[in-house]
Amino acid sequence: MDNENLRGRIVVITRPAGTAAALTRRVRALGGMPLLLPGLALRGAADEAVARAGLKVALLDELLVFTSPAAVRHAAALAPLQTTATVLAVGQGTAQALRRYGIAALLSPQRQDSEGLLEHPALQDLHGRRVALIGAAGGRGVLREQLAARGARLRELHAYRRVPPRLDRRHVDALLQLPASARVLLSSAEALQNLQQLLPPPAWARLCAATAVVSSERLAAAARAAGFSRIVLAASALSADLLDAARRAG
Repeated sequence: MDNENLRGRIVVITRPAGTAAALTRRVRALGGMPLLLPGLALRGAADEAVARAGLKVALLDELLVFTSPAAVRHAAALAPLQTTATVLAVGQGTAQALRRYGIAALLSPQRQDSEGLLEHPALQDLHGRRVALIGAAGGRGVLREQLAARGARLRELHAYRRVPPRLDRRHVDALLQLPASARVLLSSAEALQNLQQLLPPPAWARLCAATAVVSSERLAAAARAAGFSRIVLAASALSADLLDAARRAG
């Protein structure tokens, strides 16, 4: 594989703390220099016993909607993901995570976000149907609102928690030296917001001077509003798609 477009280039990885090992290896294999800047930290459910019991009930529902790869991993840590339900995934990364547990999930081929999934035929007529939404508390609430509005008997299961990351002086110092040629991989609007709030203005300015590689049109708009002027759209939040877009950015 041609790796010239990443050779010697810094690639900022904003994946949640502790989840970027595989992506870091891919960046290095392409000749890039990874810089870890977590925009989120992930924690297990506040009460694992309650979450485990809730998941076992949810697995008996008619439709299951997983909102992220983290939702899949944390749910699988609570109980085996054995179900006869129709399973849907927000994005390719979530579908890929489900395949690791033997589950073939439906997803939107057009848009890798909540709005895209809501266009799926399986989610159009939900009146009286039992639907479980598996993810974390917070977020935009688009799926929650739309599934309820369509008549679903909705059950929400918070399999994990998203919290702000712990950034220290090392992160700030690295950003203050960040060249404009760097690529910033972004696949979460919440992570983007956390970084904007937590980083000192000079460090944030250097980050925004780099090229943002985003996983959706919605995230492209969020990055632009946050201060990025050079933005490249990837096909999905999958590592391979993000890195392909980073290489194409030139």
